[in-house]
Amino acid sequence: MRAALLVALSAATAAAVATPAEGSEGRLILDARYRFEHVEQDGPLQNASAHTLRTRLGYMTATWHGLSGLLEVDDVRPLGADHYNDTRNRQGAYATVADPQGTSVNQLLARSRFAKGSVTAGRQRINLDNQRFVGGVGWRQNEQTYDGGVVEFKPTPASTLTYAYIDNIDTVFGPDGPATPGRTAPADIEGHSHLVNARHVFGTSLTMAAYHYRLGLDNIAVNATAPLGTLSSRTTGVRMQGVLGGTAYTLEHAWQSSLAGNPWHLDSRYRLIEAGHPWAGTQWTLGQEVLGAGRGPGVGNRAFQTPLATKHAFQGWADVFLTTPADGLRDAYFTANRPVAGGKLQVAYHDFRSDRGGRRFGNEWDAAYSRAIPAATRWVATLKYAAYESAPGSGTTDTRKFWLQVQYTR
Repeated sequence: MRAALLVALSAATAAAVATPAEGSEGRLILDARYRFEHVEQDGPLQNASAHTLRTRLGYMTATWHGLSGLLEVDDVRPLGADHYNDTRNRQGAYATVADPQGTSVNQLLARSRFAKGSVTAGRQRINLDNQRFVGGVGWRQNEQTYDGGVVEFKPTPASTLTYAYIDNIDTVFGPDGPATPGRTAPADIEGHSHLVNARHVFGTSLTMAAYHYRLGLDNIAVNATAPLGTLSSRTTGVRMQGVLGGTAYTLEHAWQSSLAGNPWHLDSRYRLIEAGHPWAGTQWTLGQEVLGAGRGPGVGNRAFQTPLATKHAFQGWADVFLTTPADGLRDAYFTANRPVAGGKLQVAYHDFRSDRGGRRFGNEWDAAYSRAIPAATRWVATLKYAAYESAPGSGTTDTRKFWLQVQYTR
């Protein structure tokens, strides 16, 4: 099905390119991103150092009678020796930097726009709300994209209803390489998923979203020993955010249960409370995010999981908790953001504890600085650091990561 869809979309894209524009022109896409990533972890693994270059080339067609097309191809290449485990290069003695080498189609889609929305079919980005449950994992060099169809309907300027059907997910671990890391990191996640998200802007004081995500993830598991399908789930939730009296707030609650075909019984909760306020030229934010422990009978990790999320943006940049521990996770955090020397400085602190039992896992400090390179149009440089310190007996590992990144976009 996927191959036939891509062939059909190739024809649609070629037709749109050859058709006269309707008040617009086609646009070439070029995005080059060099990154140096260094990882130090206590334990047997050697320190990892990865120099990689992600090159993205694409073309967005002009619009003709509401129809347009997009083609993007990504290429990820190591620069120098493989002193890191990219999950495909058979360098298991090193810490992981999950940026496998390869060339693949990142997006290939046809889009039809109408008066109150659009329909998009093909391989595409899907980023819902803040990407906590469905996102593109844009931090990694190989982006996560989705094969399927998306309908976006806007009955009013303030309301958006989104429905997506997905039959394949191209993960950050693709394209396929010579080494297969197993059921926790496939290049493609197979299955049938349905996403519904309804959003309404009442004003600056309140934006509300309600969602229901049915994830059929057939060939992936919550860990290396769990049965396949244990990440198939139903998640239903409500998210509210806005600004009151100069203070920004976010409140969110969600329920997760097992989808038919999941061999495990799932029953867990998600909670988020966050408040932010400017002071002395700095935006300060305090919050707590809870991914609840599983309820009900059975053994294994039944905690609240977010397998399609852009996880790097949450729970610390060291990526220690990409999988929620069996006893759940409570992340109490603060962040500080302020402009510095023409760029943006961000500092964050996280305190991690289990949801069940309140056991301490550890804490993490993060810092990042990003700014456009002076006298260099379209270039942005980023320095970033994460330091996670584990608590005794927590089962986690001290981890330190450093990044230097330079990106050109046009």
